[in-house]
Amino acid sequence: MMSRIYILGKIYILLMALLFASIILFAQETRQLAVDKPQAIADLRTSEGAVLVNAKWFVQNAQVVDADFKKPGPGTNGDKLPLYPTGEAIKTHQLHPQFGAADFDTGFATIKPTELETRQGTGLFSFVWYKVDVTIPETIGKLNTNGTTAVFEIVMDDYSEIWVNGKQMQGFGQSGNGVISGYNTRNRVILTNNAKAGDKFSIAILGINGTIGKLPDNYIWVRNAVIDFYKDGLPANKAWSDIGKIYTIDEKLNSIIPQGTKVEKVADGFSFTEGPVWHPDGYLLFSDPNTNTIYRYNPKNHNVTIYMSHSGYTGADICEYGQPGSNGLAIDKEGRLIIDQHGNRRVIRIEKKGPVTVLADKIDGKRFNSPNDIVLKSDGAVYFTDPPYGLPNFFTDARKELDYQGVFMIKDRKVTVVAKDCGGPNGLAFSPDEKKFYVTNWDIRDIHHTKTLWRYEVQPDGTLKNGKVFYDFSFTEDDEALDGMKVDKDGNLYVSAPGGLWILSPDAKLLGKIVTPERPANMAWGDEDGKTLYLTAHTSLYKVRVNTGGKFSWQ
Repeated sequence: MMSRIYILGKIYILLMALLFASIILFAQETRQLAVDKPQAIADLRTSEGAVLVNAKWFVQNAQVVDADFKKPGPGTNGDKLPLYPTGEAIKTHQLHPQFGAADFDTGFATIKPTELETRQGTGLFSFVWYKVDVTIPETIGKLNTNGTTAVFEIVMDDYSEIWVNGKQMQGFGQSGNGVISGYNTRNRVILTNNAKAGDKFSIAILGINGTIGKLPDNYIWVRNAVIDFYKDGLPANKAWSDIGKIYTIDEKLNSIIPQGTKVEKVADGFSFTEGPVWHPDGYLLFSDPNTNTIYRYNPKNHNVTIYMSHSGYTGADICEYGQPGSNGLAIDKEGRLIIDQHGNRRVIRIEKKGPVTVLADKIDGKRFNSPNDIVLKSDGAVYFTDPPYGLPNFFTDARKELDYQGVFMIKDRKVTVVAKDCGGPNGLAFSPDEKKFYVTNWDIRDIHHTKTLWRYEVQPDGTLKNGKVFYDFSFTEDDEALDGMKVDKDGNLYVSAPGGLWILSPDAKLLGKIVTPERPANMAWGDEDGKTLYLTAHTSLYKVRVNTGGKFSWQ
């Protein structure tokens, strides 16, 4: 009897754990902007609402037509796989009219806002183009629209794609924000974060009947279409607006981070955030190596979505790994994402057409430990650190093949070890002129857990020499890692160290410290001007504005 109760108890615990895990996964997949009340609404399906923004609606059917194309063939970059339309001529299909084509606007007919519920299209496998032109007014109700954030939202029966003033944001793993967000669900696009009276927007929406794999016996129509106006930008958690402290040790810090600057939290609910990088399309990518995931944070609407799952490892023994996923991320001048993969123990590049190029997985016939952090030089050379912290048992792991922990350079398709001085190399960064190279060293093999920041001289061929301790953090009592690092345009260093983010001058003078509820593991310069420092810190993502700012990885 006792054994049966014990077994039933174990099964119950397992079921509860699975249920909890599924809830967490669902929350991570759908961590979208919370619904909040805007300060004004223009309902574009009513005559009264359309008048508020001078909305004019148009509609036309789209047809699937025959088209000439080519089979996949080779590109011009020596690609091994046939990826480009350069092969044998074939017949295929396309939608007509195509957005942006010369004849796109010629077939539209005017439709009243009150007619948007009218069924359109031919039914079954059908497509319909809608277009609405709007103008931002000076006021809506009692709201002065100047400086507000205007958000267009549409719910199409069944799917929708949106273009605003000829553009659509597209990104790997994206849901909504122009591309299809889901079945009969809202699709939201920010028209402007700084509205001005007279601003004009031409919005094109493609309605699609679905589901396509098993077509329903219905037609296309608009369930909802509005413009929401937010006075103080899109809603965020107000409790996060001032959640850290900035300690000034040297007055120079006040010119870098002005007094009164606030540290904000912008997202949470992760396992262990790492490796952030700013994407040229205007969003932040960051890793969670514990959950094997790369996330995307959109600062315009506070949305967090999964950019890539299984980002570092798909091995059957993944349960043995504490951090099997991706860690350091970088983006090269061609906009390609470069990833340090812990579990796969390699550095890869995601090509524009999707294939994965392995940039480095071995040296001298031996596998790397677990590539950790990454930085690009202006000539395209890739540098990465390779401590064993991604291996299940770190330094003593039976899988470890190298007898050292190095800093490596990938240049002209060749992998070179450029430094072996550090027992636990982790974060890395160049000085603004690329004449100096910094590496954080966290070696847990000794009782004191060595915590030293090293500086090297960069040679013309990209190799490093004369490595010396630039700043010794061994006086800190906490056992936390010496982790990621960034350098601003003036050469000041922002170092993840026990107790917070430490700020050092180029001559190793301690200027100050940023303390958040969770210690930042790494950072990235972001936003359009590169003056927002995003901090990945355990379960959360933070940001702080910095006068100097820094370079993006592709610059």
